[in-house]
Amino acid sequence: MKVENTRMNVIGKKVKRVDAIEKVKGMNKFVADYEFKNMLYGAVVFSKHARALVKSIDTGKAKELKGVKAILTYLDIPGENQLGEVVEDMPCLVPVGKEAKYYGDVVAVVAAESQKIANMASGLVQVEYEELPAVLSIEESLKNEIKVHESGNILTSKRIRKGKIEEGFASADLIIEDDFFADYQEHAYLETQGIFAIPDSTGMTIYGSMQCPYYVQNAVSRVLGIPHNSVKIVQADTGGAFGGKEDVPSYVAAQCALLAYHTKRPVLLSYSREVDIQFTSKRHPIKSHYRAGFKKDGKLVAIEVNAHMDMGAYATLSPIVMYRSLVHAAGAYDVPNVSVDIDGVYTNKVPCGAFRGFGSPQVLFAIESIMDEAALKLGIDPVDIRLKNVLRIGSRTPTDHLLTESVGAVETIMNAVKISDYENLKRSVRDFNSKNRFKKRGIGVSHIIYGVALGAAGQALDAAGALVQVHRDGSVTVHVGNTEMGQGMKTVLAMIASETLGQNIDRIRVENADTSYVQDSGPTVASRATLFSGNAVKEACEKIKEKMISTFSKIKNVEKEDVVISSGLVRGGKEEMNFGDLANICYSSNVDLIANGWFKSPKLNWDPKTGLGEAYLTYSYATQIVVVEVDMLTGKSTVIDVFTSHDVGKALNPVGLVGQVEGGFVQGMGYAIYEEIKMKDGRILTDNFNTYIIPTINDIPQNIKIDFVEDEFSEGPFGAKGIGEPSLMPAPAAIANGISNAINRRVKKIPATQEYVLDLIEKGEDKL
Repeated sequence: MKVENTRMNVIGKKVKRVDAIEKVKGMNKFVADYEFKNMLYGAVVFSKHARALVKSIDTGKAKELKGVKAILTYLDIPGENQLGEVVEDMPCLVPVGKEAKYYGDVVAVVAAESQKIANMASGLVQVEYEELPAVLSIEESLKNEIKVHESGNILTSKRIRKGKIEEGFASADLIIEDDFFADYQEHAYLETQGIFAIPDSTGMTIYGSMQCPYYVQNAVSRVLGIPHNSVKIVQADTGGAFGGKEDVPSYVAAQCALLAYHTKRPVLLSYSREVDIQFTSKRHPIKSHYRAGFKKDGKLVAIEVNAHMDMGAYATLSPIVMYRSLVHAAGAYDVPNVSVDIDGVYTNKVPCGAFRGFGSPQVLFAIESIMDEAALKLGIDPVDIRLKNVLRIGSRTPTDHLLTESVGAVETIMNAVKISDYENLKRSVRDFNSKNRFKKRGIGVSHIIYGVALGAAGQALDAAGALVQVHRDGSVTVHVGNTEMGQGMKTVLAMIASETLGQNIDRIRVENADTSYVQDSGPTVASRATLFSGNAVKEACEKIKEKMISTFSKIKNVEKEDVVISSGLVRGGKEEMNFGDLANICYSSNVDLIANGWFKSPKLNWDPKTGLGEAYLTYSYATQIVVVEVDMLTGKSTVIDVFTSHDVGKALNPVGLVGQVEGGFVQGMGYAIYEEIKMKDGRILTDNFNTYIIPTINDIPQNIKIDFVEDEFSEGPFGAKGIGEPSLMPAPAAIANGISNAINRRVKKIPATQEYVLDLIEKGEDKL
């Protein structure tokens, strides 16, 4: 279904990012930039064992250090010593007599006059542990011989049952069966976790680097034992997040607020890089076993998946991440028979949580590897086998969701073929390989689906609000509950407000999220900010615009239907007025120019027992073609060319979209070939950027071509869908397929590090 839009003044045009100047000039205030009179600095005392019983905590020596103002343990918590947004299984501070469940569990917190003193004091807190046997792998966890939690090591299981799986396999001409493993990934945001807590006469104000202010409000309220209206959360400018600042800031804020509560002084708690990597959540490792059946013509007739997700020591957001893994496990294809089982298992390792893509890159890597392997065995081009199975209007997804609109999947494939000049690209790769003995190139293809917003499993949170005010001079302030963390949300929302109100974008300011202005608007995750906050802003602006048009109609004696507000001017008949002048008249006439907007997800019908139904409100699609060069002597993989096409519904801010896709690709490339977390006895060894390797500017391919498909979504603001997470998701699969194509060996594990690829080349087969 196409959404017919009239001519746009701002939407779809090239605009300057609204927060660009202040960022370029260094005017933004991040958490560590805040200063308050009489402030203190916080530090954490964390367990240095994967699993250990806390026998005693001695703070005496640390308290003797000059400048120390507080050392707090579980005994100092006035409210509940309980954290966990989905499952309440994590203590704020581990009590004596209880287990520290991973290397990084927090036992105590410290506040001092300087960061140096706080760090010194944290090292002087003496904790007596009884070290216990730890569960350090998915396989150990499944044995359930050592229980990470008393309830058992499998927290939750999810499934899809569509069609008749064995009949599907019986009809197949080719069955492919294999194992895949996708490991951890660190978020690597430039700004580490940071919270500033300021106590006052009414309660607590928190400034934080965060994605979800309302999560933080709930956690602080609970731990301090004070009502929500005594806890005000203000998002500070946030230097990157990628999912790593969804629920983790709640834990950091609870620790920091506890220090501020007891000292009655402002406290800054800002993690060092080492503490941040050691303590905070990661992308989930997922081991999966795939069995897929194909007809001779490439038609996928059955797919069976058994997967296990390593949640780490605490559940955090794992049950929700698992839902997305479940829905995306069978890929972006119309397949009649589907069986998927996925379990979330506890281990005594760092908890895993939200990360851009939210559980889908791991399984998409597996299914896209299967698609390439089937194409190879059947003698079909990788593009053609995807076209054979692609979703279209009238198709049903692997959860049996009937697609009725905004399905640009075919177009993304054809567009990727076009911008890559695919046939000539294949010839050039063949020519390169014929002339080079020790370097080989391969073409990798991937095609993905992404369920936009929180979906059927998260409908209770899938709503967002906005508060818009037009001031007397015509300038506009926009408040929303979602957050800007570098993705460009403020610019898109300002564009939506500008297009709807008719005021120039340079007169519109979108503020950082503040819980005192807007109702709980859910998390800023799942590529939902444009769709949900955008719709809320649009609704609020429409209410205000109606009042301004009515006022102009009355004072100028023209019909309301003839009044147009555009580019800062109000016109009706032969009358014309500046937007700001009309706003001033409205104020003088006691017309209120402030309004709320609210958008909630339409009801989705989905059966958790079978995994069938409307899993998500809508879906984004993407196709990526890459060229990867592999040094056959060293195993080093280099991405040479990238061609990507995304169905975004409507490209509201084309320049911002390109930036998102470029950044998402590089992050996905890091997951595919560079970023390896190494552990020993549950401790992360790669706890800084000198050992945890992320792509640099020198690793970014010089040739990146990006194009968009606009198949508009009727529920989206001006037809838009999400892009933040889909921007990353095709990359790991495409790059892994490119490496496989280059070396004629199947990559079954990511990251496909240099050592792993060299081992594949030398041994010829990888056994997981």
